[in-house]
Amino acid sequence: MDQGFALATFAGGCFWCMVEPFDEQPGIEKVVSGYTGGHVDHPSYEEVCSNTTGHVEAVQIMYQPEIFPYERLLEIFWQQIDPTDPGGQFNDRGESYQTAIFYHNEQQKQLAEASKSALEQSGKFNQPIVTKILPATTFYPAEQKHQDYYKKNTFHYRLYKKGSGREAFIQQHWKKKYTKEELKQILSPIQYKVTQENGTEAPFQNEYYNLDEDGIYVDIVSGEPLFSSNEKYDAGCGWPSFTKPINRMQLKENLDTSHGMRRIEIRSKDADSHLGHVFDDGPTDQGGMRYCMNSAALRFIPKDKLKEEGYEQYLSLFD
Repeated sequence: MDQGFALATFAGGCFWCMVEPFDEQPGIEKVVSGYTGGHVDHPSYEEVCSNTTGHVEAVQIMYQPEIFPYERLLEIFWQQIDPTDPGGQFNDRGESYQTAIFYHNEQQKQLAEASKSALEQSGKFNQPIVTKILPATTFYPAEQKHQDYYKKNTFHYRLYKKGSGREAFIQQHWKKKYTKEELKQILSPIQYKVTQENGTEAPFQNEYYNLDEDGIYVDIVSGEPLFSSNEKYDAGCGWPSFTKPINRMQLKENLDTSHGMRRIEIRSKDADSHLGHVFDDGPTDQGGMRYCMNSAALRFIPKDKLKEEGYEQYLSLFD
């Protein structure tokens, strides 16, 4: 184990869907899909799916605890699964798709048990929480074709996640929902127009187009981190522009044919807020992309306020 890193292992059903939520986060070095918990050495995907090996599909995460604490990993884990299902996850049935937290030390065990107890007491689910908390055993990495599946086969992955029922379950049980009336209460008129009605604010007359300060930009509705000041640049267009997002999987792209143009619209994944558009006229030495965003869709959190506001792991972006 590299100095400063620790391991976390979670089983949450199909491992294709358990990599993306953890991947490309500050303090997370890598996420590996694999098999664990069973009695067969070096099992194959087909053997595990036959439910004869005792193994479950799982992901193993190498992370830096001082940047991305285990408690945050647990929070993300719970928000990807149905913890009340003893027979698998969503459309994937059988013991190889059961959920479990595999702890690597006593501290992880205590934190996992505390998080499970908190979930039970929250009343979020009417049925018992059946996710097991077990000591970690040998982890066998899956075949290469299963690694980073969400990146290699994005279209099929999206179809699978939606078709399996996982995406709808997450939206229903784990995502904060607002009515139009509630959003009109918490957002200013221009923020509502931009994020909910696909509006566009005036160039050079918005809050962040020329802001030059270290920090991150989060979704004004959900608070999900979207962009860092490290990738912000003056594109001369009058709107805040970035060469890339913090995590590209936190954004959704849609074809926009409004106003007689063909553009790629950018929306936030969790809140489904309209953010702006992405163009291919950005700095070539930084990938060539220009994420042209509306200030009204964003909230800026300065570097010195990140810890105070619960975004401590993003401090590492400015080391």
